[in-house]
Amino acid sequence: MKHNILKNIFDFLEEKGEHRIPFMWKWLTNEPLTEDDLHINGNLDLTYSKIESLPEGLNVSGDLNLTFCENISSLPEGLIVRGNFSQLYSLPKGLQVGGTLYINTSPLGEYSEGELRNMVGDDGYLKRIHYF
Repeated sequence: MKHNILKNIFDFLEEKGEHRIPFMWKWLTNEPLTEDDLHINGNLDLTYSKIESLPEGLNVSGDLNLTFCENISSLPEGLIVRGNFSQLYSLPKGLQVGGTLYINTSPLGEYSEGELRNMVGDDGYLKRIHYF
């Protein structure tokens, strides 16, 4: 019941041009994502989130914070983000990180900088890597 009420409120606000339906609401409730939804202007903080995956084509102009997101072990191919991940076991081909890739308490900390750059391949880009 609460889900329907919130959905109606979000629909009303979006219809009136007051507010877009939040990315996380759509992702967690399996609502269809538009191309605009995949472009996050600013940070996407998913700290302590129970989500298990992220959509392909996600582009975050700020930081993507996955601290304590224990159910996410990999990222979608072609992800573009400024920086900040944790708890990951691998990096996808084509990952583009235009800021700092933070590897705190992540299994990725066992890889050398060269190995991490090889994971993202020639299409990927890691500006800086910071180990804690």
